[in-house]
Amino acid sequence: MSAPAVGRFGDALLISRVPVLMEIKRRSADGDDLFRGRTVGQLVREYEALGAPALSVVTGSWFGGTPGLLDEVVAATGLPVLVKDFLTKERQLADVAARGASAALLTATVLPKSVLPRLIESCLEHGLTPFVEVSDEREAAAVVHGERCVVAVNNKDIRRRERGPEGPERSHALLPAVLATGTPVPVSASGIRSPEEARGLLDAGYRALLIGTGLLLADDLSGWAAELERAR
Repeated sequence: MSAPAVGRFGDALLISRVPVLMEIKRRSADGDDLFRGRTVGQLVREYEALGAPALSVVTGSWFGGTPGLLDEVVAATGLPVLVKDFLTKERQLADVAARGASAALLTATVLPKSVLPRLIESCLEHGLTPFVEVSDEREAAAVVHGERCVVAVNNKDIRRRERGPEGPERSHALLPAVLATGTPVPVSASGIRSPEEARGLLDAGYRALLIGTGLLLADDLSGWAAELERAR
């Protein structure tokens, strides 16, 4: 059987009973410790037990990440892994692919319009699923090979280092533009504060969600996931 157009990473999101891309990052945008004494291995095991279809790992220094964090996560799991950093060069994509990533973040907001298509193509050449993050209609319109990409709306403002107001309103407003890219896996990313908000996004038409801080700060991870399933 041939591989699906969006690769192992996208397929995992499409078929999961818990369509939540669960994120590992050391600090919040405000500098709060999100590991709270847990190790990478402990977080991976907790997420796997919840039924995570794939994991996201933030290697960007804004959030306390390092390139080695990707290596730790890949070594600890057999799930597909998205690497999140400001990836702007083809050699960076080749590097994360060689180190076991299945998908790579391309942040349209920080990439010139002429560069984004080239990096999408570079991801595909290296066997990575392009995880293209957009914040408005113009950025969504610049996505090429949308049928082979995961296209996500970031509910936070990356230009303000993800500080300030957040919520799912941007995702609801941009869903038509995201669907117009042809992506089979529209994703709402970040700023999702409750299972009820998560359910509303999935009911609206998003096929998966990316949640980091909300899960990492939850006192009862299994209860959060169970509440989402009940809400659906």
